[in-house]
Amino acid sequence: MIEFQHVHKTYRVAGREIPALNPTSLTIENGQVFGLIGHSGAGKSTMLRLINRLEEPSGGKIIVDGEDVTAFNASQLRGFRQQVGMIFQHFNLLASKTVADNVALPLTLAGKLSGSEIDKRVTELLARVGLSDHARKYPAQLSGGQKQRVGIARALSTNPKILLCDEATSALDPQTTASVLQLLAEINRELKLTIVLITHEMDVIRRVCDCVAVMDAGQIVEQGSVADVFLHPQHPTTKRFVQE
Repeated sequence: MIEFQHVHKTYRVAGREIPALNPTSLTIENGQVFGLIGHSGAGKSTMLRLINRLEEPSGGKIIVDGEDVTAFNASQLRGFRQQVGMIFQHFNLLASKTVADNVALPLTLAGKLSGSEIDKRVTELLARVGLSDHARKYPAQLSGGQKQRVGIARALSTNPKILLCDEATSALDPQTTASVLQLLAEINRELKLTIVLITHEMDVIRRVCDCVAVMDAGQIVEQGSVADVFLHPQHPTTKRFVQE
């Protein structure tokens, strides 16, 4: 579903080139829950945002579902992004809109469905994430876990092929984290979605991921199935994560 071919990213800061991601090749299979783990500054957020070109690569190719997204023009990119849902660490909900309106927003912007079709889709999505009774509430009236469930419903609204999770549980307490991860696992199983999840917590990887790549200083230092990486960690960074 997702393939990185020698992709790298460099930022220009005060006239200096700062590498954020060294040349990286990676394959994520269709329907996988793939975890990227690393400490702050390891390059995992950059790598995640390269998938839907929220970050522009400095070089290399990104192939998604057989198409070279690095070659897309602005119009193609808008269409492609409707196939990629994104869940954010701090929810990114609009405080002035209700739960239902937040979920409906991507559908309204896409302009492909009628008002009644959007209402029906929103009702389905809120039922899926267990928030049917909260449609008319505002974000300020919700708990952190409920806000993240709204974020998940919004990310699913356009029937994406891929779900990107940017530290989706790091702002939540352990019990709420467990329920959100269980929801993501159900979504992956039922909708056959490919999920790419970044985190700095090995327990999140253990609970929900099929495969994991460990990042350090802008490069992948180890990758494999979760069981292999947990049982036979090779790199010092991986060993530290496993020990924690």
